[in-house]
Amino acid sequence: MEKFYTDLAQELEKLHEQHLFRELKSVTGAPAEWVEMKGKRLLNLSSNNYLGIAGHPMLKTAAIQAVQQLGCSATAARLIVGNYELYDQVEKDLAQFKNTEAALMFNSGYSANVGIITALAGRGDIIISDKTNHASIIDGIRLSGAELLLYKHADMADLERCLKKAEGYRSKLIVTDSVFSMDGDLAPLPKIIELKEKYGAVLMIDEAHGSGIFGENGRGLAEFYGVSDRVEINMGTLGKAFGCSGAYVAGRQVLIDYLRNKARSFIFTTGLPPAVVASVQAAIQIVQQENWRRKEVLTKAAWVRDELVKAGFNLLNSESQIIPILVGDNAATLEFSSRLFDVNILVMAIRPPTVPLNAARLRLTVMATHSNEELAWAVKYLKHIGQELAII
Repeated sequence: MEKFYTDLAQELEKLHEQHLFRELKSVTGAPAEWVEMKGKRLLNLSSNNYLGIAGHPMLKTAAIQAVQQLGCSATAARLIVGNYELYDQVEKDLAQFKNTEAALMFNSGYSANVGIITALAGRGDIIISDKTNHASIIDGIRLSGAELLLYKHADMADLERCLKKAEGYRSKLIVTDSVFSMDGDLAPLPKIIELKEKYGAVLMIDEAHGSGIFGENGRGLAEFYGVSDRVEINMGTLGKAFGCSGAYVAGRQVLIDYLRNKARSFIFTTGLPPAVVASVQAAIQIVQQENWRRKEVLTKAAWVRDELVKAGFNLLNSESQIIPILVGDNAATLEFSSRLFDVNILVMAIRPPTVPLNAARLRLTVMATHSNEELAWAVKYLKHIGQELAII
């Protein structure tokens, strides 16, 4: 028995030596532009609360009312007795928002991707995935039993190579993030769609970081590019721009009926709490009604990117509210984050395996509700500390 614990301790020690050990950091108070951590008040540049609505009064009111009326739990899987009328209505709202026939909620983005992929692909099928897709997509592919081909990040020539190599399989599924969570760049959806139609593949996109932000109605990057009706499987999360929790998949009715019957992470999971589902309903309204929020977040992010590029930082190919500052070395990245913390700015260090080896970075995220003055102040310190550490 002691050997078991000794082996664990040795593995943890290796993480320490490689500057890869992680620990939880507790935040005091509600999520907002400023947070309190370890007794310090910090400008929050690490949240996925892009539109700044996680604490919106409409979300709070909806959640409280749902608790009062329905209690704190769904009490069972939704196919048993865990499906209130509210849940059916919110899925209709999601489908209307995404301009699709139907939608289905999952408890998280991770469970959605694992459930969707394992339901739609198996032995005899092949999945073609962008090399930098989210871990939940990677794990879903592994669990599916389907063959996997990885194409170089956003490289359409390599995607076509993979599609040619995939001939002969029962079905071909292409999976890609729309906005990449660690690079902040955009998938070239029009070209991907052109190739998937040329080679008879099906496309699944993960709009976790695009939904609520891109497109005239905030429906995501597919709307932004005008290709929504050519995407078979449109998945997204509700815990980022929507400020709530959970995830969804939207598409044709036959797809949603199939997933309701085949996606194990949906079938065998207690439904989301009523308070969460009610807050999602309110968030859908806010995203549509308060379109100034997505305009603000993209405008402000563009200004920050421009300032940091002029200063000499490597932001990879960021085109979104997610702005990576590439450092490379794990220890240097941690030091950069620590010095920002010392001056009351919260920007987390992202290290392998979340990103590739020697590609550690700061991941800076902008919210619609950050003031111009706050962002200018943060940029000033980013430049100053970057120069001190010889990153620029």
